[in-house]
Amino acid sequence: MLSIVLAVLASIGNAVASVLQRRAAAALPEDQSGGPITMLWRLAHRRDWIGGIAAIIVGFLCQAAALATGPIALVQPILVLELAFALILAQVVFRSRLHRREWGAVIGMSAGLAVLLYALQPGGGDPARAAAGAWVLGIGVTFAVSAIFAVIGYRSTASRRAAFLGLATGVGFALTAVLLTSISAAYSTSGWSGVAGSPQTYLLIVLGPAYFFLLQKSLQAGSLVAAQPALTLSNPVVAMAFGVVVFGERVRTGGWLVLAVAGALVIAASTAVLARSPLLHSGEASASGIGRRDRRPPRDERQ
Repeated sequence: MLSIVLAVLASIGNAVASVLQRRAAAALPEDQSGGPITMLWRLAHRRDWIGGIAAIIVGFLCQAAALATGPIALVQPILVLELAFALILAQVVFRSRLHRREWGAVIGMSAGLAVLLYALQPGGGDPARAAAGAWVLGIGVTFAVSAIFAVIGYRSTASRRAAFLGLATGVGFALTAVLLTSISAAYSTSGWSGVAGSPQTYLLIVLGPAYFFLLQKSLQAGSLVAAQPALTLSNPVVAMAFGVVVFGERVRTGGWLVLAVAGALVIAASTAVLARSPLLHSGEASASGIGRRDRRPPRDERQ
């Protein structure tokens, strides 16, 4: 229960971070953002972006605590609620309003998640006992998939760019969650010396900032509803697969898989409904740092 509560708090923190950082990134045109250092320097002068960083830290700490007290196959799927929380918050920040269809999708996503976790009931597993070969293969495949999505995203435009960069970021965040789980296990076993002696610690130090920058690019590339569904859904899928295959975590099989698939389909369908909402797309335009007076036609067109 503690892991579930912490995971919900982490999803809320991530949702706040996504909305605030999207608002800040939207005010910085992509063709004027420059390189990573220039982009981050410009964003650092915005209070909403700083607030998003604070929310990321809170979410990260809650996620780390959740992973330290529960299996990754349980914690990461709960983070799918980040999308629902983000859209609820977005209606306030972006001055839009969710209709019945969107609220129904939010409820459906929550119900689908409850069914999925009840059917699978993940548990067990031990990152400290995972074989070195399984670690290398799992990290290599996950990183390669993330890199492929990132390349496709950079070669795409508009919503496709945001969606593929969101996929790359979600897969990357799943990998960082896996690394964090291993680091937490090393700390539980050997304290800070175990953390310092773990290769996963140094890999997280390298990949964490890289995927953080990729998150900024995905939020900057298109609307929140283009990037957020891909970012939110890819994370738990990859993390659950890694937990079961590499960590040896257990899930219920047999007829329970049918119920789990049904819950997953409800989550996917609810996400699709939210992503197609024209109301949310129009709400994004008003939040991109453009004031009401900037959206009025020029003086000569009004005459």
